[in-house]
Amino acid sequence: MELRRIIINEIDDHQVIVLREADGERSFPIVIGLFEATSIDRRVKGLQAPRPLTHDLIVSVVDQLGGEVQDIIISELKEHTYFAKLRVKHDGELIEVDCRPSDAIAVAVTAKVPIYVNEEVLGEALED
Repeated sequence: MELRRIIINEIDDHQVIVLREADGERSFPIVIGLFEATSIDRRVKGLQAPRPLTHDLIVSVVDQLGGEVQDIIISELKEHTYFAKLRVKHDGELIEVDCRPSDAIAVAVTAKVPIYVNEEVLGEALED
């Protein structure tokens, strides 16, 4: 998947990001918070914060501990809530860390790693 759009509305608490298939036409929105939307937007635009933000910290900690952020996957959709996993490779082992999709996407953009969505989740998202 690729991050297609970031819609920031400073009047509302709910922001929207749109993910689209890299080699396809299917896309779907995910509602996220203002902090995460702003963080993702800054990274996409190449703007650096004067000090590391939370998503920078996550990538740095993984790196300093000898791991590597491999990718993220939006793994489930339950009752209109998306779930994601941050996938870290460490000592030849793949470790999956539960996280919010907005944080996972911000980390993916920071670490420049792929964003995946389970086919089942994509199908359910398109039905809504």
